Amino acid sequence: MTIKVHHLNESRSQRILWMLEELALPYEIVAYQRDAVTRLAPPELKKVHPLGKSPVIEDNGRVVAESGAILDYLARWHGGGTFCFAPDDPQWPDYLHWMHYAEGSAMLPLMLQLYTMRLGEAGAPLQPRITGEIDNHLGYVNAHMTGKDFIVGDRFTAADVQMSFVCEVARAFGKLAAFPALDAYISRMHARPAYKRAIERGGPYSMGG
Repeated sequence: MTIKVHHLNESRSQRILWMLEELALPYEIVAYQRDAVTRLAPPELKKVHPLGKSPVIEDNGRVVAESGAILDYLARWHGGGTFCFAPDDPQWPDYLHWMHYAEGSAMLPLMLQLYTMRLGEAGAPLQPRITGEIDNHLGYVNAHMTGKDFIVGDRFTAADVQMSFVCEVARAFGKLAAFPALDAYISRMHARPAYKRAIERGGPYSMGG
């Protein structure tokens, strides 16, 4: 059965397409466009999931939301263990950490940066704290990636896909020049054939450069 992806442009759902390409799974895209002024998702997405957010997938009658949950679900149900680690694997705790860290900690200061930028001078008092937190998290990931090819162990997993959005947003804000290991890492990820196929199918993606 073909997996249906409710895909919002310029969003986290791009990495779901990437994961599906890595898995070589058939999928259908239901495309949605952000409001040109507010940048919010259209109300039609609430018909798919009560939060009205993307990504959401439908697979064999099951609706799965939240990008990290979707990626782990796809890796475990459709990946045959290739793109994740089993709980009895010594590297499973590290995999679990990075799967949750991306949205649980790393994305928060980046999202605050996005929102305060829209406030102009009103957001200026928050900038030192936000900048400090962004640098703290990017420094942490950069140190982890120094001398490594992948986030966990010596192979590509869903954790790499999950962490990609953090790197892409940081690059869009011009932050990665100071973190060369992280900058090189996301460039390697973007060079993967499956990533390129996902971009072709998902449409324009300004953070894919």
